[in-house]
Amino acid sequence: MKALRALLSRIAGLFDREHRDAELEDELQSVLQMHIEDNLRAGLTPEEARRRALIKLGGMDQVSEAYREQRGIPILETMAQDIRFAIRGMRKNPGFTAVALLTLALGIGANTALFSVVNGVLLNPLPYPNPEQLVILFGQTKQFEHASVSYPNYLDWEKQSHSFSSMAAFRGESFNVTGQDEPERLPGYMISSTFFSTLGVSPILGRTISAQEDIAGGSPVALIGEGLWKRKFGASSSVLGRTMVLNGTGYAIVGVVPASFRLYSGGHPEVYVPIGQWTDPTFRDRTIGMGMGVVARLKPNATLAQARADVENVARNLAVAYPQADTGLSIGVLRLKDDMVEDIRGTLLVLLAAVGFVLLIACTNVANLLLARSNGRAREFAVRSALGASHLRLIRQLLTESALLGIIGGALGLVLAAQGTKFVLAAVPQALPRAQEIGIDTHVLVFTLVASLLAGVLFGLVPALRLWHTNLQQTLREGGRGTSGTRQRTQNAFVIAEMAIALVLLVGAGLMIRSLAVLWGVNPGFDPHNVLTFSVTTPPSVIRSPAQTRVAMRQLHDAVRNTPGIQAASLTDGALPMDGDSEVPFWLEGQPKPANTSDMNWALFYIAEPDYQKAMGFPLLSGRFISENDTQTSPPVIVIDEYLAHKYFPNENPIGKHLNIGLLDLQPEIVGVVGHVKHWGLDKDSQQKVQAQVYVPLNQIPDRFWPLLNRGAYLMLRSSVDPLTLLPALRASISKVNHEHVIYNVRTFDQIISDSLAERRFSMILLGLFAALALVLSSIGIYGVISHLVGQRVPEIGTRMALGAQRKDVLRLILGRGIALSAAGVILGSLLALILTRQMRSMIYGVTATDPLTFAGVALLLMLVATGACYMPARRAMRVDPMSALRHE
Repeated sequence: MKALRALLSRIAGLFDREHRDAELEDELQSVLQMHIEDNLRAGLTPEEARRRALIKLGGMDQVSEAYREQRGIPILETMAQDIRFAIRGMRKNPGFTAVALLTLALGIGANTALFSVVNGVLLNPLPYPNPEQLVILFGQTKQFEHASVSYPNYLDWEKQSHSFSSMAAFRGESFNVTGQDEPERLPGYMISSTFFSTLGVSPILGRTISAQEDIAGGSPVALIGEGLWKRKFGASSSVLGRTMVLNGTGYAIVGVVPASFRLYSGGHPEVYVPIGQWTDPTFRDRTIGMGMGVVARLKPNATLAQARADVENVARNLAVAYPQADTGLSIGVLRLKDDMVEDIRGTLLVLLAAVGFVLLIACTNVANLLLARSNGRAREFAVRSALGASHLRLIRQLLTESALLGIIGGALGLVLAAQGTKFVLAAVPQALPRAQEIGIDTHVLVFTLVASLLAGVLFGLVPALRLWHTNLQQTLREGGRGTSGTRQRTQNAFVIAEMAIALVLLVGAGLMIRSLAVLWGVNPGFDPHNVLTFSVTTPPSVIRSPAQTRVAMRQLHDAVRNTPGIQAASLTDGALPMDGDSEVPFWLEGQPKPANTSDMNWALFYIAEPDYQKAMGFPLLSGRFISENDTQTSPPVIVIDEYLAHKYFPNENPIGKHLNIGLLDLQPEIVGVVGHVKHWGLDKDSQQKVQAQVYVPLNQIPDRFWPLLNRGAYLMLRSSVDPLTLLPALRASISKVNHEHVIYNVRTFDQIISDSLAERRFSMILLGLFAALALVLSSIGIYGVISHLVGQRVPEIGTRMALGAQRKDVLRLILGRGIALSAAGVILGSLLALILTRQMRSMIYGVTATDPLTFAGVALLLMLVATGACYMPARRAMRVDPMSALRHE
C-alpha cells in the first residue's frame, strides 16, 4: 500500500506543476529568510547571514531539483525537456549531427534491407490458411534425394495414407492458346481436383475443378489467372462457360484464380487444367516421374513425424505390390515452406550476421564521436551538476540524445533500405524464392524501430558510463578539461574493433569474389557463346501421328538451319544443360537386368540430332557422333560421355558395346564418347549422384514418346553473330513453315550460365556492399580518432617542435599511432576471420575458407586505407605553429 500511495502521489505530481513549483519556491524562500534572520540576530552582517543561510539550506537549486525528482515521475517529466535539449544540441553541431546520422542511416539501412529479405523469404508465413500444415511429398531413391512422383504412385499415396486431410498433384506446363488473336504461350499448371482446396485458395470467380472432371475422359475444363482474365476477357463475369483452345483442345472456363496466387517462384501461372485427363502412357507409367509434385495438408493434430511414419508404411506396401517400380523408393515429407527456402536459408543467415557487423561498426563510430564530443561538454556537465543535476539525470540526457539520433538515423535508413532492396532484387532477380513477398511491412518497421533504439542505447552507453565515473566537481575545478587517458584507451579499443570487423567482412567478400572468378573460369564442357535455345510447339492440326510429327519437326529444323547466320541447329528434348533434367535407367550389356528400377544405373539423357555436338561445341573424344544415317530403321546407336565411359568401362574401349535402356525399348550400340557437360551447374555438378550422360538420336526415339515432343521441343543453334540479333529472322523462317508455331522461352546459354550463378552473385553483391560500407565506416572511425588525437596533442606537438623536432618526426609520430592501431585490428580480425569464414564453406568454390591470398590482399588493402585516413590529420599536425601552441597552453 505504501508503494501504491507513493506511485499515486508521483502520478498526481505530473499535474499542476506550475502551482506546485510556486509553492515550493515560496516555502524555500520562507525557510531561507528564517535562517537569515537567525544569523542576523547572531550579529552577522546581512551578506554573511545570507551566505551562511544558503550553505545551511544546501543550495536553493539543489533542494528544488531533489524535490522535483521525488515529486511526480521524473523520466516522464523531463523527457520532453531532454528531447528539446537534444534537438537544440543537434542544431548547434550540424557537422557532428550529419556524420552521426549518415553513419547510422547506412548501418541501420543495410540491416533493414537485409531483414526485409529475410522477413519475406524465411519469416513470413505462406499466404494460405494454417500454412504450417502444408507439406510437400517427393520420392527418394539411392540416386535421387528429391525425385518427382509418378501419377500412379500419387494416387496410391492419396488412398493409403492417413495423416493428411487432403493431398494434391501438380505439374508445371505451358499451353498454346489459339483461336483468339495471335497464338500465345501461357505458363500454367496441370492440377488435381484437390489442388486449390488443399492449399486453401478459392477462385475469385466461378469454381474449381471437380473430381468427375479430373479423370480420363472427363469434361475439359480450365481455370484462368486473374491477369489473363482482365487482359484477354476484360474482367467480364461472362467468361465462365466460354471456350478457350489450349494445345488444340477446347476447354470450358469454370473459374478465375486470384492474381496473388503463386506456389513456387518463377512465371506467374495463368492456366490450370485437370491433370487426371492426361492419358499419355508415359505419364501413367509408375516407373517414370514426369516432373509432377505432390502437396498435402496435415490433419489438424498430425505431426510431421507421424506423417513420415505413415508414408514409410505406404512406401513399404507399394514396394511389395509393385516391386519393379517401387522397391528402394521411399517417400520424403518436408514442410512446404522449408522446401521453398531450404537452399537459401544458410546464405541469408550468414549475410544477416555480416550486416549485423556493419551496424556494430556504425555504432562504434558514433560512440567514438559522442565520446569525443562529451569531452567538450565536460564543463557543461560540471556546471549542471553544480546547479543540482544528478549523475542519473545527466546520463538520462545523454541517452535521450543518443536514442533520438538512433531513431532519426533509423528513419533515414528505412528510406535507404527501400531503395537498396529494389536495387539488389533488380540486379539478381532469380536468386531468391518468394521474392515477390519482399518489402517493407509491419515486421520490418518494428525491426527498424527496435534496431534504431538498441543502436541508440548501445552507442550512447559509452559516454554515459564514462560520465558515471567522472568526478564532475574535480572537472569543474580543472576548467572542464578532465582526464583523457581512459577515454583514449576506449577510443583505441573501438578503432581496433572496427578494423577487425571490417577485415572479417572484407575477407568474406573477397572469398565470394574469388569464388565467382574461379567459377567464371570453369569449363562447362561446352562452348556457350553464340548459342541460343528456345522452345517451339507445333500446331496439333499437323501432328496427328508420330510420322506426321517427324515430318513437321524436319521442316522446322530445316527452316531454322537455313536461316542466314546459323552455323548449326538441332532439335532436342529430354535434358537441357543447366536447365531441366531427364534421366533414364540402364544396365550394361552382358549383365543381368536388375530386379527393380532403383537398382539400375542412371544417366541423364539428351535427345539430339547430328548438329547437336557442333551447336553445343563439346569435344568428340572417340568414335563418332550421331549422323544423318542414324534413322528410324537403322540399328540403334548411342553416344556416351567420358564420365560414363570411365565409370562403367574402366580400362576398356566402350565403342561397339551396348547399353540396355528398357525405358526406351532400346539396346543401342555405343558409337562415340564425348566430353562431360557440367549439367547441374558450374559449382554443383560434382555433388550430384547422376552425372553419366547419354545422347540418343531423335530419329530413333520410339513412337510412344513423340506425343511428348509435340508439347514443346527445344531448338538449339549456334550462330556466327549474337544469336539474339537473328531472332526476327528465325521467327520469320519458322512462321513460313506454319504461322501457328509458337516460340517461347528464348535464352542464350551465356544467360543460362549466368542465371545458374545468380545466388552466388546475390551473396557476393551483398557481402561486397557490406564490406565496402565497413571499410568506409572504419576509415571514418580511425580518421576521427587520429584527428581527435592531434587536437589533444597540439601543445605537446608544439613543445616538441619548439625543442627541435622536425615535421617528419611529427608525421612519423601521428602515422605510427594510427598504423599501430590498424595493425592491431588487422591481427585481431585475421584471427576472427579464420574462425568465422569456416561458416561460409558451402558458399565458396575453388578457394579455401583460409585462402592466404585473400587474407593477405585484404590486410594490405585495409592497412593502405587506414594509412590514408591517418595521413590527413598527420599533415595537419605537421602544420602546427609551435609558438601559437605554446601561447595557447
